[in-house]
Amino acid sequence: MMDFLQGMLLGLTAAVPLGPINLLIMNEALKVYKNGVSVGFGAMSADATYLLLILFGLSTYFNHQALLNGLSLLGSMFLFYMAYIIYKNRNEKIKKMDAHVKSSLLKHYLKGYALTLLSPYTVVFWLSVATLSLSKSNPMYIISGMLFAIFLWITLMPYFIYRTKHLISQHMYSKIALISAVVFCLFALGMIIRLFF
Repeated sequence: MMDFLQGMLLGLTAAVPLGPINLLIMNEALKVYKNGVSVGFGAMSADATYLLLILFGLSTYFNHQALLNGLSLLGSMFLFYMAYIIYKNRNEKIKKMDAHVKSSLLKHYLKGYALTLLSPYTVVFWLSVATLSLSKSNPMYIISGMLFAIFLWITLMPYFIYRTKHLISQHMYSKIALISAVVFCLFALGMIIRLFF
């Protein structure tokens, strides 16, 4: 039981901090709740992908600097792309989005999957978690706790955002989208700076 709770705490430390994936979930949840959840499930699937690969003994392949550098480069390009998309759509009419947004849930799922999969921070995080988990007598309790906490976050957080979106004016939504785009660019620049300098 303690291992499961420890896993939940680790899962929350991975899921809760404000970063690109949470900003993307929030932006999509302001439009349609299911879109935000789809992004979250995409991110969770990418986490599970790395976790499974590491648990199957492929962790040595993820420790190579060349792979982490490649992920940094691809991840930064994808962040710039997402910043552009958010900036371009910043003036969408938020009050009419439920009725008119019919975009594919798969598209949002793939956004979340790619954004998380291309982050070198995801690899480093899951390598450290796998090391901790394997040192315990019941590693599956820690992993289950983590995945449960992430699941709760990616379903409840967008629900809260969606249910309170009526409090957000069109002007405020445009500002939120603009700030999100800037933050995405800053994360991308940070990855490039660490890569080359």
